[in-house]
Formats: sequence, structure tokens, C-alpha cells
Amino acid sequence: QVQLIESGGELVQAGGSLRLSCTASGRSFSSTTMGWFRQAPGEEREFVASIPWGGRRTVYADWVKGRFTISSDNAKNTMYLQMNSLKPGDMAIYYCAVGLSGDSKAYPSALASYDYWGQGTQVAVST
Repeated sequence: QVQLIESGGELVQAGGSLRLSCTASGRSFSSTTMGWFRQAPGEEREFVASIPWGGRRTVYADWVKGRFTISSDNAKNTMYLQMNSLKPGDMAIYYCAVGLSGDSKAYPSALASYDYWGQGTQVAVST
């Protein structure tokens, strides 16, 4: 059974940085796509970034604008999201997800492309 466990969320001051981690287990993740999404209160879940497992072709939401960096460590089965220059608007629950099919490669920003989701980690940003 696939398990995704996020960690690293906490309260940070505006302008600060956080690194989120997502540890995956339960199967081989080769040929999959890993993604980060976020959901603020009262808002829909939105795409943040994606990376193919073992690959380098990253995709980011337009609004990221160079502030966030997605990466992975295959040896540790862990994906990361380095977030810099955090703003109050970044406050949300951040979720990691894995997509098993070709849809996740073709449409990495679409929620429906992902098959498994973690429980999320809360990021809060104070002014």
C-alpha cells in the first residue's frame, strides 16, 4: 500500500524559508510523477510543482516565480519542496502526491493525474 508522509510545515515569518519533505513507501516509484499541491482555507487545492521520479524535468505553477524548488532523493524515497521568500498568501496545507500513469507526465498540474495523496503538512506565515 502506497504511503506518502509529509513533514516540515510550521509557522514562519514572512520572508522566511521552509523545506517540506515527502517520504514515499509501498511500491517502486520509478516511472511515476511526484507533485506538491496546496490548499488554503476556503480555496480549491492548487498545483505547486512536480518532478518525475528519478528525473529532472520539473514543472512549476506560474505564481511560484522562482521562490520554490522541487527536488528528490531517490535513495531516500523522499521528495522536497524548498520554499523561500514566503508570503502570507503561501499559508496553506501542503500535500504531496504521486501519479502512476502517463497522465501525470502529460498533465502534471492536474489533480486528477495523481493517484495517491499524503495527509498534508500545515504551513503558516506571519506578517
